[in-house]
Order: sequence, then C-alpha cells, then structure tokens
Amino acid sequence: MRQFPLVYLVDFLVAAVAAGAVFFWWIANRKRIAAETVGRAEQEANRIVREAERDAEARKKEAILETKEKAHELVVEAERVARERRAEAQQAEQSLAAKAQALADRLVANERAEKDLQGRDRALAEREKKGAASLQRYEQLVVDQQRELQRVAGMTAEEAKEVLLRQFDADARRDAANLVKRLEAEAREVAGAKAKQLIAEAIQRSAAEHAIETTVSVVDLPSDDMKGRIIGREGRNIRALELATGVELIVDDTPGAIILSSFDPFRREIARQAIERLIADGRIHPARIEEVVEKVKAELEESTLKDGEAAAFELGLFDVHPELCRLMGRLRYRTSYGQNVLNHSKEVAYLAGIMSKEVGLDSHVATRAAFLHDVGKAVDRDLQGTHLELGLELLRKYGESKPVVDAVAAHHMDIDWPSLEAMIVQAADAISAARPGARRDILESYVKRLEKLESIADSFKGVSKSFALQAGREVRILVESERITDEEAIWLSKDIARRIENELEYPGQIKVTVIRETRAVEYAR
Repeated sequence: MRQFPLVYLVDFLVAAVAAGAVFFWWIANRKRIAAETVGRAEQEANRIVREAERDAEARKKEAILETKEKAHELVVEAERVARERRAEAQQAEQSLAAKAQALADRLVANERAEKDLQGRDRALAEREKKGAASLQRYEQLVVDQQRELQRVAGMTAEEAKEVLLRQFDADARRDAANLVKRLEAEAREVAGAKAKQLIAEAIQRSAAEHAIETTVSVVDLPSDDMKGRIIGREGRNIRALELATGVELIVDDTPGAIILSSFDPFRREIARQAIERLIADGRIHPARIEEVVEKVKAELEESTLKDGEAAAFELGLFDVHPELCRLMGRLRYRTSYGQNVLNHSKEVAYLAGIMSKEVGLDSHVATRAAFLHDVGKAVDRDLQGTHLELGLELLRKYGESKPVVDAVAAHHMDIDWPSLEAMIVQAADAISAARPGARRDILESYVKRLEKLESIADSFKGVSKSFALQAGREVRILVESERITDEEAIWLSKDIARRIENELEYPGQIKVTVIRETRAVEYAR
C-alpha cells in the first residue's frame, strides 16, 4: 500500500481545522445576525403596538367627542321642537280664546238682535192694528162721500159713468173727424211731390236683382236610408253633428234631402261639407264626425285666404297682408242686412276706384280703403267692439297706410272728413247699400237677434260654446265641466233665461239648454 507523505497529512489537517473554524464562525455569525434581526423585529413590533395604542386612544377620544356633539345636537333639536310645540300650543290656546270671545260676543249680539226683533214685532203688530182701524175708517168715509155725491148730483155712480163715456165718445169722434180732414188736406198738398218721388223710385228700381243669402242649406242624399244613419242610434250622430257645428239638422219627410238651419253661413258651409264627406266615406259615428268637422274647418280657413286674395287681385291690390286677405275671404260667409259683405266690399271698391279716377284723386287709396272698410265684420262676432273699431285696429296692426286707415275711419261719418278719398269711400258705400234690392232689413234683424242670443250666453263664466238653433227658439250651451257643476248648470240655465227675458224682444218662447259633458280620453300605443 502506497503511503502519503506526512506533509500532505499535515496540510489536510490544517485545512480541516481551518474549515471547521470557518464553519463555527459562520454559525456564530448567523446566530448573532438572527439575534439582531429578532431584536429589531421585537423593537418594531413594540413600536407598532405603541403606535396602535396611541391611534386607538386618539380614535377613542374622537369618537367620544363626536358622540358628545351628536348628543348636544339632539338636545338642541329637542329643545327647538319643544319650543315650537309650546308656541303652537300657545297660538292654539290664543285662537281658542279668541273664538270663545267671538262666540260670546255673537251670543250677546244675537240676544240683542232677538230683543230688537221682538220689539219690532210688537211695533208692527200695533201698526197693523192701527192701519186696519184707519182703513176701516177711510172705507166708511168713502162710502159716506159717495152717498153724499149721489144725493147732491141726483144720479147713481153707474149713471154718472155712462154720461162721462158718452161725452168722451162724442169728443173722440169730433177730434177724429177733424184729424181726417187735416190729413186729407195735407195729402192733397204733398200729392204732387209724393207722386214724383214714387215715379223716381220706380225708375230707380229697374236695377238688376241682387242675390240675398238665406238661412238654410240643403244636402242631397243618395237614398232615404242614409237619414237613419245620419240620425244614428238613439240620435247620437245627429246630436254630435249639431254640437260640433252649431247648426240645426232638420230631417223630415223631404225625399232625398236634409235641411241645415243656421243664421251663420260659415257654420252651414262647414256642416254641409262635413255631411257630404261623411256620406261619401260611409263611416258615420261621433268620433268620426268630430274628426271630419275639424278637418273641414281647417280647409275652409285655407279657402277663405284664397277667396280674399282672389278678390284683392281682381281689384289690382297685390300687396294686401295675407291675414287681411283671409279675413276678407271670411266675409264671403257674412251678410249685412241680407247683402253679402265680400261682394259689397268689392262693389264699393269698384265704385270708389271709378269715381276717384273721374275727379282726379288717388284711386289706389280709395280702392284699398273701400275694399277693407268692413274687414272688422269678420271678427265682430268673436271680439268685443264695433266692426269699425275692430277694423281700424286690424288695419293698423297689419301695416296699412294712414290715408287708408283715415278713409276707413270716416266711412260711417263718425269723424270729420280727413281727405277727399274718404268722402269718395263713404259715397260708394252708401250707393252700394242703398241700391234697390241690395239689402233686406227683416233678415238682418233676425240674424242680429240670434247673434244677441249667443252673445248673452257667451258672457257667462264657464261657457265654452253656444249655438242658437231652431230659428232662435232654442239656445244650446256647452259648459266647461271643470268649472261648472251639475247644480251650477241648472242655475246657469235659469240665469241665462232671465237675462234673455230682460234684454230681448221675441215672439213665443226660447228654450235654454245647458249641456255639461265629461270626457275621458286615452291612447293605445
């Protein structure tokens, strides 16, 4: 066996001892480092614990302070509520005391009034006794005086009355004979002048006839079976038509036709077109009726604008405001003393234009003022004021010139003549109105009575619509259900009837019908 040298063995032992020393040193160093680390960790843990204790103490103090503040606020709030309750209790106590005092005063006043009434009753009873005694005494005096008069005159009261009547009859016959003689003498004196006047009027009446609007329109039906559909079940369709249009429908035995009656031609035209469309469509029920009537109203408003523009174009007036044209077109459905107002306005404009040219005046101003002089009649049924006042306001609103406005203002001679053109307009208006056959007073008085009926009904609060029907024998009134109750509707009909009795003169009687309707509308989407 080979043996290692000794030197190698020594080196190995030295190396092993060195390695062991290094190992033990490393072990000791690790223990020291671990001990130092544990110490630092314990110090850090102690520090964290101390900080946590300080933090907990601070939060505890904050929580205590916050609790004290909330408790203080609750105490303050409770005191405030208590003060308010005490104040309310004091006010209630004062109010009760005041009411008790007022009740006591009222009781005292009632007792005093009762005593006064008892005293007055006794005084009245005494006066009645004295009056009865005086009346009996006066009656006896009258009887005595009549007996004395009969004794002095030598005739009875009946005989004296007959004598007086005979005397009055003789005097009346004598006065009548004298009056007849005087009238005959005056008639002979004015016969010549009157004859000339009659001849002149006869010559003047050779003018052409003038068409006069009536108060009824006729709607042709495809068959008599359509009358039943227009009336509807239990009359609901005809009632819906009358309420929506304000026109009375007369369904009688006239074959193939129904009659629409209303003093307002505009309403009649709406009703006529609506019924014709319903007949053509075939669907006739209250909802469809209201829809068609509203559509016809909108289309007629557009039609009136076209009519007004066409009339202005005929007269050479190309710059009239569209709203004025619409109002003038609406006059197509308005009559004045039976004369169509739109035709009358055109006629006055033609006359004024011709006359102003003949005398060398401004024909444009005269024609324009003559055409617009009655524009207020388009709105005088809806607004307060005369047609002249409303017309002047409209002309100023839509920018008409001052000469035109002044000429319109003077066409009824309410003011002094502002210009020669104004005189021409007034003369042309008088010529058109006075032309034989142009107007009919009876129709106008009838229309005015119906307008007055509606204006009286519209003047009451809570009335939404009113319609004069059956030639003025009935006025039908729709009220707002939110403002008028069923009981108030009864009193409203009585108040309107009393007002009509006091303000209108009419034959027969007028039926006042107040309708209060509640509707609930919802849409299925």
